Amino acid sequence: MSKMTLEDLSSKLRKIDFCMLCTTGEFGRISSRPMSNNGDVEYDGDSWFFSYEDSTKIREIDRTADVLLTFTAPPSLLGNPGIFVAVQGVASFARDRKAFEEHWVDGLERWFPQGIDTPGIVLIKVSASSVYYWDGEENGEVALAVAGA
Repeated sequence: MSKMTLEDLSSKLRKIDFCMLCTTGEFGRISSRPMSNNGDVEYDGDSWFFSYEDSTKIREIDRTADVLLTFTAPPSLLGNPGIFVAVQGVASFARDRKAFEEHWVDGLERWFPQGIDTPGIVLIKVSASSVYYWDGEENGEVALAVAGA
């Protein structure tokens, strides 16, 4: 039985800026690319990433919404182990201004120079179906809250 809760995981993911977003590419090949969580980690099982509508990852998610996110934090200088997290989930898109405003953070203008008004901007939402972790001392699956439970 896992000892880590979603709250525990959230505090660890908050310290990891980038993850790898893995999608199913053309001919069934796995495609991976780094994505920033922008510190948007009040983790409830959903991860949010800004992107451009006209990108390979969006086309791949349109074909197959099942995705994988992998997060890694190195060991600390004091010798505490790092953590590896794998999130299997289903991706969807948000294209409305309210969602953009809710998830926008300073610094994103580096990639989206007109902010939430950048033409072709889209939010990728990854809803976790399972979350696994390994931290050098224990490993397990984090229990996700079930809607309506």
